Amino acid sequence: MFTTVLLTFFVITCAVVIVSFAYKSSSNQPAACAPPEQDCVMKTIFGVDGKALALKINPVKLSEEVESSINNGLNWIANAQSPEGGWGAGTHAHQDVMDPHLVPADPATTALVSMALLRTGSTLTEGKFSTQIKQATQFLLKAVEGWPDNQLRLTTLTGTQPQVKLGQNIDAILTAQFFTNLLKYHEQHEWNDRMKQALNKCVSRIQKEQDNDGGWKDGGWAPVLQSALADNALESAKDAGVAVDNVVIERSKNYQKGNFDTATKSAITGKSAGILLYSLSSTTRSSAKEAKKAKDIIVKAKRDGKLEEKAELNEENLKYAGVDPAQAKEMITAYKINESSKNEAMKDDVMSGFGSNGGEEFLSYLMTGESIIMQGGNEWKQWYDQMSKKIVQIQNENGSWNGHHCITSPVFCTASCLLILSIQNDLQLPAKEF
Repeated sequence: MFTTVLLTFFVITCAVVIVSFAYKSSSNQPAACAPPEQDCVMKTIFGVDGKALALKINPVKLSEEVESSINNGLNWIANAQSPEGGWGAGTHAHQDVMDPHLVPADPATTALVSMALLRTGSTLTEGKFSTQIKQATQFLLKAVEGWPDNQLRLTTLTGTQPQVKLGQNIDAILTAQFFTNLLKYHEQHEWNDRMKQALNKCVSRIQKEQDNDGGWKDGGWAPVLQSALADNALESAKDAGVAVDNVVIERSKNYQKGNFDTATKSAITGKSAGILLYSLSSTTRSSAKEAKKAKDIIVKAKRDGKLEEKAELNEENLKYAGVDPAQAKEMITAYKINESSKNEAMKDDVMSGFGSNGGEEFLSYLMTGESIIMQGGNEWKQWYDQMSKKIVQIQNENGSWNGHHCITSPVFCTASCLLILSIQNDLQLPAKEF
């Protein structure tokens, strides 16, 4: 979903069309539908390398059923906003509470919902749900600005569903990702300085919570998911110009790579609650940026005459293209991991996740889809066709989605499903060549 999604890319005419397009003209305009004639570029919820060559994809024409599903979900979630401007997932101890107005707003859920509203066409200044985004932004700014140095977490709320299942740092992680995304839509806004300061503060605190193994502390039920989200948040922020410690990023990448064995095509599930989907989707999403960069370098080398058209993407050819030997080894490792884990993650038995749908499944589907779409081409359409049918079929009559285990919150699950269904819409500015 998500300069992440970062200094992102898109042929300039498409960016102008999209920004003015989303929700702007009339209530009859389908939500989250990119003009089919445009060659579009995905800027994801968790970040894309802004220095890579432009990633062109052919957007699918959404069916009336999918468009209706998105609109119904948006209307439901807009009405679920709390008076203070946020959204809440409720506590792990009371997963049966499905009324969004009976739970306190928390930063993680508020950030996730706000990113879904951004991806489907609203900003601080435009779109059907701009008022909701303004209120949510004020809620998150207040939370970050009031975050004292002696308070470990962003919120004093404890035991929330996102915290228990995704880790104690999830509020700062998703809030950082939201501000990174929001700043890309608003190069000039009266809140820009506040948003930048809030982003920097979140990044600084997230980095301090990295564990010795490269993952993140207090990872909850499925630590690999929190670590993947932290990795993407820091990567996105770095591409947006925020000072991020390269050592932290390197440790994080090595941690994610260590969760998949390319020789046996198997994932290590010890930190994913034993669920293969969580481990595979995290590894796939984490390695996506490096895999895409490797592809772009080979394409550019062919275009510049350094490599023949039939040259394969391998370590030697990356070095011929001018990549440092050590970096070439890292890139080809990431590429192999991404290709293998992506293919494994799309298998039916893996896609079943825990066996029933929960917020963790929806986030895992999202990370897998973003990784696929980041690579360009049309392969993502097969994934989207399969996934959109699944998501639409399980939507509730009132327009929401909810989980049946772990993260059951209809707010959290609805935001995740909206990000999935509108995954092709996260379009941005022209890419810059590396």
